[in-house]
Amino acid sequence: MSGIATYRHTQKAPLGLLVYAVAIGMFLGAWFTDLQSVSLILALVGALILILGSAFQQLTVEDEDDQIAIRFGPLPLFRKSVRYDDITDVEVGRTTFIEGWGIHMSPRGGLVWNLWGRDCVVLKLRNSVLRVGTDDAENLASFVNKRLQTEERE
Repeated sequence: MSGIATYRHTQKAPLGLLVYAVAIGMFLGAWFTDLQSVSLILALVGALILILGSAFQQLTVEDEDDQIAIRFGPLPLFRKSVRYDDITDVEVGRTTFIEGWGIHMSPRGGLVWNLWGRDCVVLKLRNSVLRVGTDDAENLASFVNKRLQTEERE
């Protein structure tokens, strides 16, 4: 696979700093609250927001030789890999407002992995569909299509 181009793109969440500000606000509220139970709840909620904010601050899509890896980060809690030989078709698409952001089932079937925006690449797999949100949909779809053509020739 040495002569084949690779792909790597990271999309950043525009509201990521706002999430961190909310977590800091929770920690400050916990620090300055006299009630121990309220302080504990604020600190725990702040920690949860901080962890989730770190886990969903960016979405990276990367070629890994025989598969494409999709991962949220920088805290690497959520990751998915799809082998190229499991992909039957690729197209540029758009998520609906209802499909939103995050990782979840789509009302249209399959999974959605989306950080921000509505542009996506629809990966039709042998047994399901995966919609990968990205601000680089044309380039990602083009890259995956080229990889699929290369896989067919081998």
